[in-house]
Amino acid sequence: MPMRQGPARPHILMSADALGGVWQYSLELARGLGRHGLSVTLALMGPAPSAGALTRAETETGARIVPTGLPLDWTARRPAEVVAAAAALARLAGDVGADLVHLHAPALALGAFEVPVVAVCHSCVATWWAALGDGPLPEDLAWRSELAARGCRAADRLLAPTRAFAEATRAAYGLPQPPQVVCNGRHCAETLPETAPVAHAFTAGRLWDPAKNATALDRMAARLDVPLFAAGPVEGPNGERCTPTHLRPLGRLDGAGMARELDRRPVFVSLARYEPFGLAVLEAAGAGCALVLSDIPTFSELWQDAAILIPADDEATAAQAAKGLLADPDKRARLAGAARARAARYGTEAMTAGVLGVFRDCLGADAAGAAA
Repeated sequence: MPMRQGPARPHILMSADALGGVWQYSLELARGLGRHGLSVTLALMGPAPSAGALTRAETETGARIVPTGLPLDWTARRPAEVVAAAAALARLAGDVGADLVHLHAPALALGAFEVPVVAVCHSCVATWWAALGDGPLPEDLAWRSELAARGCRAADRLLAPTRAFAEATRAAYGLPQPPQVVCNGRHCAETLPETAPVAHAFTAGRLWDPAKNATALDRMAARLDVPLFAAGPVEGPNGERCTPTHLRPLGRLDGAGMARELDRRPVFVSLARYEPFGLAVLEAAGAGCALVLSDIPTFSELWQDAAILIPADDEATAAQAAKGLLADPDKRARLAGAARARAARYGTEAMTAGVLGVFRDCLGADAAGAAA
């Protein structure tokens, strides 16, 4: 792929999705890249947050955010919409004078980009179905998988947030090698509140997505004598919905709302059956929460010996683990300390440094020097 001579301040066009963890990932990375001297334009696809939220995000990150109205690859109704979105991003890259494009979904690499393309494998329907489905991919997922496979081969570099998910991606698309691993990162507060942790449990995620296993969380909540609060939407853009009976839904929380909940240091629970990384878990660990997590490959890779790991559908054991932590403050504090220490490995600076290394490989020595 041809490569333009970069300016003194390399300009990165990043695509983003505001419906899930990719949004926080994008904001953290944009902030980190800005600190290293790169200019970032964030092309927001799918539904956009409020105008006020976008203004705050621009102020906090230093990035220019452009709501595009383009469909997300996983909510588009037909292949032509994804291909057209990729073409529109390629045009936008030219319009803003981007030196490199950083995509949040490999299928978007199918545009006619004139600069290097780095695509991040955050999640995909093929690996999601491998973890949750039975039999061949349904038709509506098969064409999305085919576009993702083509995009993986079109991108100059592929990234994934864990070794486990990188290998799952390689296997799903028959890639000659797995994507390069650069762990996701979040900023952790240097100090914790002096108040005692609250006596309840908490979870967060897209509750409507079967991957988050809200049905098991609901069964777990029925076994607890304290509330299990759940942050996140119960209905997805595709019409999928969960109706919990025992969970205490809090609805969708913005960054400040999540921070308020986690600063109370509840016992954080995720019984996800599929999770390529788990940014909510990282946020909880950084906030000083003790973790009860499903024993899936990604969580084991990231949190072994820093969380209680149990089978995803064993809500009885999950409830006992949470009860044990709530009843034993010393054990809870030890586990929370281990989780917080582990979270320090996955900070914004470590993520930014990993991504910058890839950018420098793509852009060459001159641009690498400009982004020191």
